[in-house]
Amino acid sequence: MRFTGRCWVYGDDVNTDVIFPGKYTYTLTDVNQFAAHALEDLDPDFARQVQPGDIIVGGRNFGCGSSREQAAVCIKMCGVPAVIARSFARIFFRNCVNNGVLPIVCPEAVDVIQKGDVVTVDVEAGTITLAGALTRSFTFPALSPSVRAIIEAGGLIPMLRRKLGSEHLPMPEVKFTAE
Repeated sequence: MRFTGRCWVYGDDVNTDVIFPGKYTYTLTDVNQFAAHALEDLDPDFARQVQPGDIIVGGRNFGCGSSREQAAVCIKMCGVPAVIARSFARIFFRNCVNNGVLPIVCPEAVDVIQKGDVVTVDVEAGTITLAGALTRSFTFPALSPSVRAIIEAGGLIPMLRRKLGSEHLPMPEVKFTAE
């Protein structure tokens, strides 16, 4: 698994209410509408300008705050395949994995990457390569086999459907509702 994308860089303690604004938690139930509101309170340009394949870079404790899965889902719906950060909030890290978004802990890369930089992530090699005049490469820890299987399948549900041989069955519509 290898992908190249333009970077969007943010700081420390970016919380889930900023990633997916809390005001939409119970008003938007169609995941296809989530991307239009991604990071809108932190970076009003993000949702309008993000392209599939772009990569988010964050500081310490990325995804802190509530455990709402919508934050990871809205990143996925933007087409962002990975988030590189100095560290992640634990629940957000797992929500990313479960939704097929690769969370990468690589403080050295975070120290160097600037907004608009283009990086290539090579999961097999465990590297992040920064393109440009001075090409730099950074390593990150290998994924566990179970996490890698989930990411490669596009998320936990697709991985389980494939494993159980039920990928041909209709998928129930995903709705986030207040109950």
